Amino acid sequence: MPDQSAQKKSRRVDFRGGGFAPKSRRWTGAIVFALIIIAAEVGTQTGFVSALTLPKPSDVLETFQDLYSSGLLWKHLGLSLSRLAIGAALGASIGVSVGILIGLFSYIRAGLVPLVAAIFPIPKIALLPLFVIWFGIDEGSKYALIAFGTFTPTVVATYGAVDNVDRTLIRMGQSFGLSWLSIVRKIVLPGAMPGILSGLRISLAIAIILLVAAEMLGAEFGIGAYILEAGSLYDLERLFAGVVILSLLGVLVSAIITVIERRLLGWRT
Repeated sequence: MPDQSAQKKSRRVDFRGGGFAPKSRRWTGAIVFALIIIAAEVGTQTGFVSALTLPKPSDVLETFQDLYSSGLLWKHLGLSLSRLAIGAALGASIGVSVGILIGLFSYIRAGLVPLVAAIFPIPKIALLPLFVIWFGIDEGSKYALIAFGTFTPTVVATYGAVDNVDRTLIRMGQSFGLSWLSIVRKIVLPGAMPGILSGLRISLAIAIILLVAAEMLGAEFGIGAYILEAGSLYDLERLFAGVVILSLLGVLVSAIITVIERRLLGWRT
Protein backbone atom coordinates (compact mmCIF):
# COMPACT_ATOMS: atom_id res chain seq x y z
CA MET A 1 0.00 0.00 0.00
CA PRO A 2 2.71 2.60 0.78
CA ASP A 3 4.39 1.78 -2.53
CA GLN A 4 1.14 2.29 -4.45
CA SER A 5 0.45 5.64 -2.76
CA ALA A 6 3.98 6.78 -3.51
CA GLN A 7 3.52 5.86 -7.16
CA LYS A 8 0.26 7.82 -7.31
CA LYS A 9 1.90 10.90 -5.81
CA SER A 10 4.91 10.71 -8.12
CA ARG A 11 4.80 12.84 -11.25
CA ARG A 12 6.90 13.18 -14.35
CA VAL A 13 9.41 16.04 -14.39
CA ASP A 14 10.25 17.43 -17.82
CA PHE A 15 13.89 17.40 -18.81
CA ARG A 16 15.82 20.72 -18.49
CA GLY A 17 12.92 22.66 -17.06
CA GLY A 18 10.55 22.02 -19.92
CA GLY A 19 7.82 24.03 -18.20
CA PHE A 20 9.84 27.18 -18.88
CA ALA A 21 10.61 26.40 -22.53
CA PRO A 22 8.71 28.53 -25.07
CA LYS A 23 6.02 26.64 -26.95
CA SER A 24 5.03 27.24 -30.53
CA ARG A 25 1.69 29.02 -30.95
CA ARG A 26 1.73 29.25 -34.71
CA TRP A 27 -1.50 31.10 -35.40
CA THR A 28 -1.56 33.50 -32.45
CA GLY A 29 0.39 36.23 -34.22
CA ALA A 30 -1.76 35.99 -37.34
CA ILE A 31 -4.92 36.27 -35.23
CA VAL A 32 -3.58 39.40 -33.49
CA PHE A 33 -2.80 41.04 -36.85
CA ALA A 34 -6.23 40.07 -38.19
CA LEU A 35 -8.01 41.57 -35.17
CA ILE A 36 -6.09 44.85 -35.56
CA ILE A 37 -6.96 45.05 -39.28
CA ILE A 38 -10.65 44.26 -38.61
CA ALA A 39 -10.79 46.92 -35.87
CA ALA A 40 -9.21 49.48 -38.21
CA GLU A 41 -11.62 48.61 -41.02
CA VAL A 42 -14.67 48.84 -38.75
CA GLY A 43 -13.46 52.09 -37.22
CA THR A 44 -12.87 53.78 -40.57
CA GLN A 45 -16.06 52.44 -42.16
CA THR A 46 -18.24 53.69 -39.29
CA GLY A 47 -16.46 57.05 -39.09
CA PHE A 48 -15.22 56.44 -35.56
CA VAL A 49 -11.70 56.94 -36.95
CA SER A 50 -11.23 59.85 -39.35
CA ALA A 51 -10.12 59.00 -42.89
CA LEU A 52 -7.68 61.93 -42.63
CA THR A 53 -5.66 60.10 -39.98
CA LEU A 54 -6.03 56.43 -40.95
CA PRO A 55 -6.94 54.99 -44.36
CA LYS A 56 -9.25 52.05 -44.75
CA PRO A 57 -7.37 48.73 -44.85
CA SER A 58 -9.49 47.77 -47.87
CA ASP A 59 -8.24 50.89 -49.72
CA VAL A 60 -4.65 50.01 -48.78
CA LEU A 61 -5.26 46.53 -50.20
CA GLU A 62 -6.48 48.07 -53.47
CA THR A 63 -3.31 50.18 -53.55
CA PHE A 64 -1.29 46.98 -53.17
CA GLN A 65 -3.14 45.45 -56.09
CA ASP A 66 -2.49 48.50 -58.28
CA LEU A 67 1.16 48.49 -57.25
CA TYR A 68 1.46 44.81 -58.10
CA SER A 69 -0.39 45.00 -61.43
CA SER A 70 1.71 47.97 -62.58
CA GLY A 71 4.95 46.09 -61.85
CA LEU A 72 6.22 48.87 -59.56
CA LEU A 73 6.03 46.64 -56.49
CA TRP A 74 8.86 44.39 -57.61
CA LYS A 75 10.83 47.34 -58.93
CA HIS A 76 10.74 49.12 -55.56
CA LEU A 77 11.04 45.96 -53.49
CA GLY A 78 13.79 44.39 -55.58
CA LEU A 79 16.09 47.39 -55.24
CA SER A 80 15.39 47.70 -51.52
CA LEU A 81 16.10 44.02 -50.91
CA SER A 82 19.38 44.16 -52.82
CA ARG A 83 20.52 47.23 -50.90
CA LEU A 84 19.51 45.67 -47.60
CA ALA A 85 21.15 42.33 -48.37
CA ILE A 86 24.48 43.79 -49.50
CA GLY A 87 24.74 46.45 -46.80
CA ALA A 88 23.58 44.24 -43.94
CA ALA A 89 25.76 41.31 -45.06
CA LEU A 90 28.85 43.54 -45.10
CA GLY A 91 28.11 45.15 -41.75
CA ALA A 92 27.06 41.95 -39.97
CA SER A 93 29.94 39.81 -41.24
CA ILE A 94 32.57 42.40 -40.35
CA GLY A 95 30.83 43.10 -37.04
CA VAL A 96 30.74 39.44 -36.01
CA SER A 97 34.40 38.98 -36.98
CA VAL A 98 35.56 42.07 -35.08
CA GLY A 99 33.38 41.19 -32.09
CA ILE A 100 34.90 37.70 -31.86
CA LEU A 101 38.41 39.14 -32.08
CA ILE A 102 37.60 41.63 -29.30
CA GLY A 103 36.25 38.83 -27.15
CA LEU A 104 39.30 36.60 -27.67
CA PHE A 105 42.30 38.96 -27.69
CA SER A 106 43.09 41.46 -24.94
CA TYR A 107 45.12 43.87 -27.08
CA ILE A 108 42.38 44.09 -29.71
CA ARG A 109 39.83 44.64 -26.94
CA ALA A 110 41.92 47.43 -25.41
CA GLY A 111 42.32 49.12 -28.79
CA LEU A 112 38.87 48.75 -30.32
CA VAL A 113 36.36 48.82 -27.45
CA PRO A 114 36.90 52.57 -26.78
CA LEU A 115 36.55 53.22 -30.52
CA VAL A 116 33.33 51.22 -30.75
CA ALA A 117 32.00 52.96 -27.63
CA ALA A 118 32.74 56.32 -29.25
CA ILE A 119 30.98 55.64 -32.57
CA PHE A 120 28.09 53.54 -31.24
CA PRO A 121 25.95 56.46 -29.91
CA ILE A 122 26.32 58.50 -33.11
CA PRO A 123 23.01 58.65 -35.03
CA LYS A 124 23.90 56.86 -38.23
CA ILE A 125 21.31 58.80 -40.23
CA ALA A 126 23.21 61.99 -39.40
CA LEU A 127 26.22 60.55 -41.24
CA LEU A 128 24.35 60.08 -44.52
CA PRO A 129 25.53 63.41 -46.02
CA LEU A 130 29.10 62.46 -45.16
CA PHE A 131 28.72 59.07 -46.85
CA VAL A 132 27.27 60.83 -49.91
CA ILE A 133 30.41 62.99 -50.07
CA TRP A 134 32.67 59.96 -49.67
CA PHE A 135 30.88 57.37 -51.82
CA GLY A 136 28.66 59.45 -54.08
CA ILE A 137 24.89 59.74 -54.22
CA ASP A 138 24.47 56.39 -55.99
CA GLU A 139 24.40 52.93 -54.42
CA GLY A 140 27.76 53.19 -52.62
CA SER A 141 26.54 55.63 -49.98
CA LYS A 142 23.44 53.51 -49.31
CA TYR A 143 25.49 50.34 -48.86
CA ALA A 144 27.93 52.18 -46.59
CA LEU A 145 25.22 53.64 -44.36
CA ILE A 146 23.44 50.31 -43.91
CA ALA A 147 26.73 48.46 -43.33
CA PHE A 148 27.98 50.98 -40.78
CA GLY A 149 24.65 51.02 -38.94
CA THR A 150 24.63 47.23 -38.79
CA PHE A 151 28.29 46.96 -37.83
CA THR A 152 28.32 48.71 -34.45
CA PRO A 153 25.44 46.89 -32.68
CA THR A 154 26.68 43.58 -34.08
CA VAL A 155 30.16 44.17 -32.62
CA VAL A 156 28.75 45.01 -29.18
CA ALA A 157 26.40 42.02 -29.16
CA THR A 158 29.11 39.63 -30.38
CA TYR A 159 31.87 40.42 -27.90
CA GLY A 160 29.28 40.58 -25.11
CA ALA A 161 28.12 37.08 -26.11
CA VAL A 162 31.72 35.81 -26.12
CA ASP A 163 32.27 37.31 -22.66
CA ASN A 164 29.17 35.55 -21.33
CA VAL A 165 30.30 32.05 -22.31
CA ASP A 166 30.51 29.89 -19.19
CA ARG A 167 34.16 29.91 -18.08
CA THR A 168 33.64 26.56 -16.36
CA LEU A 169 33.22 24.94 -19.76
CA ILE A 170 36.43 26.57 -20.98
CA ARG A 171 38.36 25.32 -17.94
CA MET A 172 36.91 21.88 -18.49
CA GLY A 173 38.14 21.91 -22.08
CA GLN A 174 41.58 22.97 -20.91
CA SER A 175 41.65 20.19 -18.33
CA PHE A 176 40.93 17.67 -21.11
CA GLY A 177 43.87 19.02 -23.08
CA LEU A 178 41.95 20.70 -25.89
CA SER A 179 43.94 23.16 -27.97
CA TRP A 180 43.12 26.87 -27.99
CA LEU A 181 41.57 26.60 -31.45
CA SER A 182 39.44 23.60 -30.42
CA ILE A 183 38.15 25.44 -27.37
CA VAL A 184 37.18 28.41 -29.51
CA ARG A 185 35.52 26.24 -32.15
CA LYS A 186 33.76 23.74 -29.88
CA ILE A 187 33.00 25.78 -26.76
CA VAL A 188 33.27 29.55 -27.23
CA LEU A 189 31.53 29.96 -30.60
CA PRO A 190 28.60 27.59 -29.85
CA GLY A 191 28.17 29.19 -26.43
CA ALA A 192 28.19 32.70 -27.91
CA MET A 193 25.89 31.91 -30.82
CA PRO A 194 22.57 32.65 -29.00
CA GLY A 195 23.77 36.12 -28.08
CA ILE A 196 25.16 36.75 -31.56
CA LEU A 197 21.86 35.82 -33.22
CA SER A 198 19.90 37.97 -30.76
CA GLY A 199 22.17 40.87 -31.64
CA LEU A 200 21.58 40.24 -35.35
CA ARG A 201 17.85 40.63 -34.85
CA ILE A 202 18.42 44.15 -33.54
CA SER A 203 21.08 44.96 -36.14
CA LEU A 204 18.89 43.91 -39.07
CA ALA A 205 15.98 45.94 -37.73
CA ILE A 206 18.29 48.97 -37.62
CA ALA A 207 19.40 48.13 -41.17
CA ILE A 208 15.78 48.37 -42.40
CA ILE A 209 15.41 51.78 -40.75
CA LEU A 210 18.62 53.03 -42.36
CA LEU A 211 17.54 51.58 -45.70
CA VAL A 212 14.47 53.82 -45.70
CA ALA A 213 16.56 56.85 -44.71
CA ALA A 214 19.11 56.17 -47.44
CA GLU A 215 16.44 55.71 -50.12
CA MET A 216 14.81 59.00 -49.19
CA LEU A 217 17.92 60.78 -50.43
CA GLY A 218 18.76 60.50 -54.09
CA ALA A 219 16.86 57.30 -54.91
CA GLU A 220 14.25 57.07 -57.65
CA PHE A 221 13.07 53.58 -56.72
CA GLY A 222 12.92 51.74 -53.42
CA ILE A 223 10.48 51.49 -50.52
CA GLY A 224 11.93 54.59 -48.88
CA ALA A 225 11.57 56.63 -52.07
CA TYR A 226 8.02 55.32 -52.49
CA ILE A 227 7.09 56.36 -48.93
CA LEU A 228 8.69 59.78 -49.36
CA GLU A 229 6.75 60.42 -52.55
CA ALA A 230 3.47 59.28 -50.97
CA GLY A 231 4.07 61.46 -47.91
CA SER A 232 4.81 64.55 -50.00
CA LEU A 233 1.50 64.05 -51.83
CA TYR A 234 -0.34 63.19 -48.57
CA ASP A 235 -1.46 59.95 -50.16
CA LEU A 236 -2.24 57.94 -47.03
CA GLU A 237 -3.11 54.75 -48.89
CA ARG A 238 0.27 54.60 -50.64
CA LEU A 239 2.03 55.73 -47.47
CA PHE A 240 0.51 52.93 -45.42
CA ALA A 241 1.16 50.46 -48.21
CA GLY A 242 4.86 51.30 -47.99
CA VAL A 243 4.79 51.01 -44.20
CA VAL A 244 3.11 47.60 -44.44
CA ILE A 245 5.80 46.43 -46.87
CA LEU A 246 8.47 47.46 -44.36
CA SER A 247 6.62 45.64 -41.58
CA LEU A 248 6.41 42.48 -43.68
CA LEU A 249 10.11 42.83 -44.46
CA GLY A 250 10.84 42.97 -40.73
CA VAL A 251 8.71 39.87 -40.13
CA LEU A 252 10.56 38.06 -42.94
CA VAL A 253 13.96 38.94 -41.47
CA SER A 254 12.85 37.78 -38.02
CA ALA A 255 11.57 34.50 -39.50
CA ILE A 256 14.91 33.91 -41.22
CA ILE A 257 16.78 34.46 -37.95
CA THR A 258 14.36 32.05 -36.24
CA VAL A 259 15.09 29.35 -38.82
CA ILE A 260 18.85 29.87 -38.36
CA GLU A 261 18.41 29.61 -34.58
CA ARG A 262 16.58 26.30 -34.93
CA ARG A 263 19.33 24.93 -37.16
CA LEU A 264 22.29 26.14 -35.11
CA LEU A 265 20.89 26.01 -31.59
CA GLY A 266 19.08 22.69 -31.64
CA TRP A 267 21.45 21.45 -28.95
CA ARG A 268 19.71 23.67 -26.37
CA THR A 269 16.47 21.65 -26.43
